[in-house]
Amino acid sequence: MLRRSVIGPRRRSNPAKITYYEDLSPGTGALAPRAAFRSDARTLSLNGDWDFRLFPTAAHAEAAEQAEGDGWEKLPVPSHWALHGHGAPQYTNIRYPFPVDPPRVPTENPTGDHRLVFDLPDDWPGPDEGAGGRTLLRFDGVESCYRVRLNGRELGTAKGSRLPHEFDTGPHLLRRGNVLSVRVHQWSSGSYVEDQDMWWLAGIFRGVTLLHRPEGAVRDVFVHAGYDHRTGHGTLRVDADPGGRVTVPELGLTLATGETVTVPGVQPWSAEVPRLYEAQLAIDGERVPLRLGFRTVAVEDGVITVNGRPLLLRGVNRHEFHPDHGRAVPYATMREDVLLMKRHNINAVRTSHYPPDPAFLDLCDEFGLWVIDEADLETHGFTYDDWRGNPADDPAWEEALIDRAARMVERDKNHPSVIMWSLGNESGTGRNLAAMSRWIRDRDPHRLIHYEGDRSCEHTDVYSRMYASHEEVEAIGRRAEKPLDDPRLDARRRALPFIQCEYAHAMGNGPGGLTEYQRLFETYERLQGGFVWEWIDHGLRARDAAGRPYFAYGGDFGEPLHDGNFCADGLLFPDRTPSPGLLEFKKVVEPVGICVDAAARTVRVTNKYDVIDLAGLAFGWSREVEGRRVAEGALEVPPLGPGESAEVALPEAERVREAGSVAQDDADGEEWWTVRAVLADGTAWAPAGHEVAWGQARARGPAATRTPGARITPVRAPSSPSLDGAITLGPGTFDPLDGGLRTLHGLPVAVPPRLNVYRATTDNDRGPDEETSVAAQWHRHAVDRMRHRCDGVTVDGESLVVTARVAPPGGFFGLSVVYRWTGEQTGDATRLDLSVDITPDGEWPCPLPRLGVAMGILAPLDWIEWYGGGPGESYPDTRRAARIGRWATTVDGFQTPYVFPQENGSRGDVRWAELRGPDGGGLRIEGRPAFALTARRWTTGQLEAARHPADLVPGEVLHLDLDVAHHGIGTASCGPGVLAPYELRATRTRFGVGFTLPN
Repeated sequence: MLRRSVIGPRRRSNPAKITYYEDLSPGTGALAPRAAFRSDARTLSLNGDWDFRLFPTAAHAEAAEQAEGDGWEKLPVPSHWALHGHGAPQYTNIRYPFPVDPPRVPTENPTGDHRLVFDLPDDWPGPDEGAGGRTLLRFDGVESCYRVRLNGRELGTAKGSRLPHEFDTGPHLLRRGNVLSVRVHQWSSGSYVEDQDMWWLAGIFRGVTLLHRPEGAVRDVFVHAGYDHRTGHGTLRVDADPGGRVTVPELGLTLATGETVTVPGVQPWSAEVPRLYEAQLAIDGERVPLRLGFRTVAVEDGVITVNGRPLLLRGVNRHEFHPDHGRAVPYATMREDVLLMKRHNINAVRTSHYPPDPAFLDLCDEFGLWVIDEADLETHGFTYDDWRGNPADDPAWEEALIDRAARMVERDKNHPSVIMWSLGNESGTGRNLAAMSRWIRDRDPHRLIHYEGDRSCEHTDVYSRMYASHEEVEAIGRRAEKPLDDPRLDARRRALPFIQCEYAHAMGNGPGGLTEYQRLFETYERLQGGFVWEWIDHGLRARDAAGRPYFAYGGDFGEPLHDGNFCADGLLFPDRTPSPGLLEFKKVVEPVGICVDAAARTVRVTNKYDVIDLAGLAFGWSREVEGRRVAEGALEVPPLGPGESAEVALPEAERVREAGSVAQDDADGEEWWTVRAVLADGTAWAPAGHEVAWGQARARGPAATRTPGARITPVRAPSSPSLDGAITLGPGTFDPLDGGLRTLHGLPVAVPPRLNVYRATTDNDRGPDEETSVAAQWHRHAVDRMRHRCDGVTVDGESLVVTARVAPPGGFFGLSVVYRWTGEQTGDATRLDLSVDITPDGEWPCPLPRLGVAMGILAPLDWIEWYGGGPGESYPDTRRAARIGRWATTVDGFQTPYVFPQENGSRGDVRWAELRGPDGGGLRIEGRPAFALTARRWTTGQLEAARHPADLVPGEVLHLDLDVAHHGIGTASCGPGVLAPYELRATRTRFGVGFTLPN
């Protein structure tokens, strides 16, 4: 009889009907967990094409087996069957996609039979050859429950999808004609503890291997390699079952297992210097290679330290994901992930929310990343019933949960990159989490324990939170957070270090607020950084009815219950293209601070690394005028140690000229100095010259808008329209009734410039709450449906003046606008200027999405060059990665293809932009002051209505937004909204733009 939960009754179904995939055990027949290691013993990969057939229920599978039915197809292993035409994926964030009645699952339980017929290699050792030993069958990952049979004999069952299980093949393995049968159930009791904000994808998704274990083979090995930063000595002990000898050739060491030795002068392992020593464990009949990383993890004086150095975690959460293969991620893709992380200044990974493929941890050891290794546990769906019946507190689940902790720790205990064990994610609290913590602490007391859900920190070594606001994080940094009711626990927690295990939700356009978080992390010693949610968008590659490719999210497969595009919340697009959010994060978390003071001709350089000095970096300066480099050179920076700073002089003006000009110098133009830090030599993760950090400052203001000495003649506007009913002013013609611009420098104007305050909402605008989000406010107050009223068109000598009011239907507030058009003639060139004067009236109840003018040009203008922020998009609170320069791209290149279309592509701080067509003709736009530019082949309404980028069909009109201001982005899709300095409020505003022909 199953025991009831102690935190509230829950009806249980008839226990007599519970099957092996519904019982609460972690499985039957699997061997005790052990470390993942390779050896010189024989192995045979069973990956490849298997026979496969899918049944709608487990009963159908059983009936087909009894009838010896056919219907087999081929399926690759590893894989998820839903990604190969068998059934469909389903995405949910929190809610279970089946009735919550633990441990029971629906009758409609897709069940996949996998079958492989194989022979052993001729030289496979076996008892018939006197070799002895045994052969194990290893599965590294199967979702969610499976039963294994070999040649008709059952070897066992297992649950724990992201965990390894090994079975002894015993006497059942044949030399020829082996039939391996694996029945996989999509739903099981294990599904209740695997509710991890991801696609539900069943199958054998990691490798399957036969392992020969010689007589007396290594059953397990545990490496203990510490480092004493005070003496510079390492300590080494290798425990093994059975015992043997360990050699470390580079260190000249030979020691017995179980023996502890001191290693003088060893180089420690860290994420910045991932020093590994090759070693070997030798016993009779087997050799096991080991990679040793000497390091010691501790909490000292309330701070996480490794090798005596405090850490600042610049981390990401990483689900395993590939747009074609789901969680069956190829090794090359894992390696690409690690290289991308290193190249974008990321130094830490939380393996959300399960242990990753062990090969990923090998890569973290090799290239250097701090890792929080997380148990395969999440019960988030129980929150909808106030955690009633939560497995984390039900003693009936204790064995299953401890098994998940044990299999993680035993498999991954020899990775120096792993510095914390996490009990799981969003599983409430309870006795089983406490039991998991005790088990881990007993087995491995030399790593820290993490679990965000334990707000009291009674069972953890760090205080961890998700999406805490900047204000709360600062209070925690000052150790002034709201106290716990229990004084003892409060004092303990207040003495612990703090991390944000999730923050800055990277969904769609964003996240904003990164700079302010990082400033707090770098200010308060207790705040030791965090992990952005998350690494990659979980979009599955698909095609629509017209054959156009797109990345699918929840609901695109007809699921009755889903959470839409909430799975598209990463710093990488599904194809692993870096998003603007990743480029912003790289800039914000730079490990080298470069503060350029152009007026004083100095640069302040700060080493923000945890461990290394700056000797491995080369610094260079450049001087740009109007976006063109006019001089450059090397900058001598001392090899500063961690935390050290130095002020370095920039070259004097005379020396700059001596350095040699690489472009025509413009003495009247806007001048900027840029200092870059790059790798002096190639590393394992990036080539020499890879940019690590940069800083920039303006030395001289913008060039005068008028060329000195040029003869400028104002163009007078006619007092009455021409015969064709238009008002001509310089290079523009206007409608006399509403003052709308019809043509500009001969280009047809399809949408006359007029005030625009709306943008296609972002995921962060919409947020999780449809009632309180800023997008809801905009829609409630009809900001997306503003009406334009022309109050007058007058010709005032040299100006055409249009007065108007812009207001929402039903609203008692609006914006009064005065558009003033003027024309000028300078030699043969003509210019049309627009100044806009905006005065709010009434009381605006919400922020403005944007403020600027929108217009549309009916012309094939496809190339854009601009001087301003770039090369990628930027918004008020996501602009750290944008540097001032001269940039160019196509209109298509101006778009950011978010998985769910939304406001995107704005380039900020634009001084001027030139639009050109294939014939070389076009238009130049100059801002007064600088403006933000977007350029699209579709309207804002079409962008807002689209659900996938493929829905956006380019039209003939080029739609431009010339914005003087934008509301910030924030991270309200899951976290804080836009910070006060980045809110756009209706206020008196003046700005202007000028239109000329391209230079």
